[in-house]
Amino acid sequence: MNVLLFGATGMVGQGVLRECLLDDRVTSVRAVVRSPLDRSHPKLTAVVHTDFTDFTALAAEFEDVDACFFCLGVTSTGKREDEYRRITHDYTLAAARALPANPSLTFVYVSGEGTDSTEHGRLMWARVKGRTENELLAMPFRAYMFRPGYIHAMNGERSRTPAYRWIYPVASRLYPLLRRVMPDKVTTTENIGRAMIAVVGRHGAGEHILRSPDINRAAGEG
Repeated sequence: MNVLLFGATGMVGQGVLRECLLDDRVTSVRAVVRSPLDRSHPKLTAVVHTDFTDFTALAAEFEDVDACFFCLGVTSTGKREDEYRRITHDYTLAAARALPANPSLTFVYVSGEGTDSTEHGRLMWARVKGRTENELLAMPFRAYMFRPGYIHAMNGERSRTPAYRWIYPVASRLYPLLRRVMPDKVTTTENIGRAMIAVVGRHGAGEHILRSPDINRAAGEG
């Protein structure tokens, strides 16, 4: 399969990229980034682009893809709703709308536990993600929403959010305990990547909103 990847430099995206490069089912990965990647691989092409609200210039790069893995995201902390919506919703939908009309294409969006599908809840970030999910699910491709809770980085992946860089080393030491006491709330960067590849082969079957236990099961199916 040919994969189009967004967010390759973030913690989740790093893990997804790693699994794509390791998996024989993935033929190529086109990573849309704002600056060149610091890694190379025969399967990997970095597509440098700066305006994430308009992907018209990348029409050729978006052709012949079997799956789009959208891992780009930011924390809502300290952001106004319009700013957070621009990155979380507008960037995602701009990428989705730029894809060729292909009902067999699979789009996987990394959302989050607690996302508000009604779009009317109290939490701003949950409403914005809910709107993003709903619009993706209505589009003419096979869409899967991943709603992980705590994500454990497995292979040296690092968050680009400064605050998370302080939290994750501590949380990582607690991960074995977290996995025991709340197994339905945790997953790993490895499992997210493997699950994304696995759902491409589902051909639209199964649930289209996957939480941590579903992600972990899908990863095992791969």
